[in-house]
Amino acid sequence: MMILVRWICFALAIIFTAWLIPGITVANFWTAMLACIVIALINTFVKPLLEFISLPINILTIGLFTLVINALLLMLAGWITPGLTVDGFLSALLGSIVLSLLSLGISKI
Repeated sequence: MMILVRWICFALAIIFTAWLIPGITVANFWTAMLACIVIALINTFVKPLLEFISLPINILTIGLFTLVINALLLMLAGWITPGLTVDGFLSALLGSIVLSLLSLGISKI
C-alpha cells in the first residue's frame, strides 16, 4: 500500500516539475505514472554504472557532476517515455534538481 502512495506522490511530483520548469511537458497523469517506472528502472540499472564510470570526474568536481548525470538520465527518461518531453539540458538540469528535492520529501512518507 505504501509503495502505491509513494508512486502516486512521485507522479504528482513529476507533474509539478513539468508545470514549474519550462521545457518539460507531461501529457497526463498516466504518462507521469509510466515515467515513474521508467525513472525507477533507469536509477536502478543505469545510474550506478554511470556513477562508477564517472567517479574520477565526480571526485574532481566534489560531487557536482552527479547533477549532470541526473539531468542526462532525466533526458533519457523523456526519450523513452511517450508523452514526457524534456526539451534541453537546462530544463533537464533544473527538473532533476526539483525532482530530487521533492523525492527527498516523498521518501519520508
